[in-house]
Amino acid sequence: MTYAGSHLATNDAPLLGVNIDHVATLRNARGGDFPSPVEAARLVVDAGADIVTFHLREDRRHIRDDDVARLRETIRAPLNFEAAVTDEMLAIIERTRPEHVCLVPERRQEVTTEGGLEVAGQLARIREACVRLAEAGARVSLFIGADPAQIEAAAAAGAPCIELHTGAFANAWWARDAQAMAHELARLREGLRLGRSLGLRTHAGHGLALWSPGVERPADEPPSSTHMVAALPEVAELHIGHALVGHALFVGLAQAVRDFQAEAVLARRAGR
Repeated sequence: MTYAGSHLATNDAPLLGVNIDHVATLRNARGGDFPSPVEAARLVVDAGADIVTFHLREDRRHIRDDDVARLRETIRAPLNFEAAVTDEMLAIIERTRPEHVCLVPERRQEVTTEGGLEVAGQLARIREACVRLAEAGARVSLFIGADPAQIEAAAAAGAPCIELHTGAFANAWWARDAQAMAHELARLREGLRLGRSLGLRTHAGHGLALWSPGVERPADEPPSSTHMVAALPEVAELHIGHALVGHALFVGLAQAVRDFQAEAVLARRAGR
């Protein structure tokens, strides 16, 4: 089945991948089955999300194996399976056959993914994973920092896509550190351009947010971090989870999807 998504691409806006991991985090805090990340995935798809993103971690701290099976069985939108480059995860992906895969770094002690995947230092391993996953029918993306060496290595590994880690920029935005924001945004811009020049499809994500619901942005404050990254014309997809789920606590999950999509459209229109 072909999924049309929200049709935001007609507005030249990035596609929106909604990460449902933190719905599972909330469920797992008390055990049981509620709230269901699979039901959340259905809701965000109905609201117009283009892609459903999830990360099956080695320690299963949020998404679980049965979630993955149910997502594959029931969700009509493309699935973006985030995973570490391990034999276990590659085998699960080969069985699941998601439309998209994003290979990420993973450390047991981290709270969230703290940096980009080291591609240049394990090029043969990443190249092998890209071949295996392409044979399973998945479009592979590598989650990396805006480092020219890593971007060039991603192209050499045969990955068709990269997702640039926006965490440092997002942290600078929360801190309202104008100098750091400008520096990190420039790094992202140059990284995206380099990726495009190498024939890669370029995505972005991690930590991006909106202004709080009901709060009017003061004239002397920057636009949202989502707006500032979505405005970069090389960004084909945004993958957002924690801030979108947090936003949903105030406005509901469907409205949160619409709010992030609207911000991306506004950013692209403003940048023309």
